[in-house]
Amino acid sequence: MEARSNTERHRQRQQKLKEHVDTRVAAATEKKGVLIVFTGNGKGKSTAAFGTATRAVGHGKTVGIAQYIKGQWDNGEYNTLQPLGVEFHIMGTGFTWETQNRESDIQAAQSVWQESKRMLADAHYDLVVLDELTYMLAYRYLDTEEVIAAIVNRPAHQTVIVTGRGCHSQLLELADTVSEVRPVKHAFDNGIQAQAGIDW
Repeated sequence: MEARSNTERHRQRQQKLKEHVDTRVAAATEKKGVLIVFTGNGKGKSTAAFGTATRAVGHGKTVGIAQYIKGQWDNGEYNTLQPLGVEFHIMGTGFTWETQNRESDIQAAQSVWQESKRMLADAHYDLVVLDELTYMLAYRYLDTEEVIAAIVNRPAHQTVIVTGRGCHSQLLELADTVSEVRPVKHAFDNGIQAQAGIDW
């Protein structure tokens, strides 16, 4: 008898949940591209962005990717997605604490930004990923207003993903979806080396 009662209570709870979800689905009538931000101090922001890019490719979408603060090292995302027709523009300078050259970093960022801006203006692209863009704004390598204008004025169907720590408040306000990745533990903090295929 108790098992039947538990089963019925479970069914009622699930029915209420289904009604709630169905109501929300029915209310979501607008169809347009969205701005997604993956930010926070935890690991997984770029991973989330590239997971979405892979999903988009799997649905036949056209994807363009700009990687800021990426060096010349082997890149698992590139190795997988570029042969599938995904366009990549990689800053190629590596981390700013490695280069220690603001002028060359700005020049490299500007070069990748020109390609980013072109993709943001082109209706051919269904998804544009601006990986680690937040640092370019925080370091003032790129003009924040110019970046925001390009995102705002993109084709209506185009989705944009921005990743990186310390996302600018204007981008957060503009975004349709924001996920903050919070660090709980990181293997590197315990002396474990970053690994190909796991960390990059």
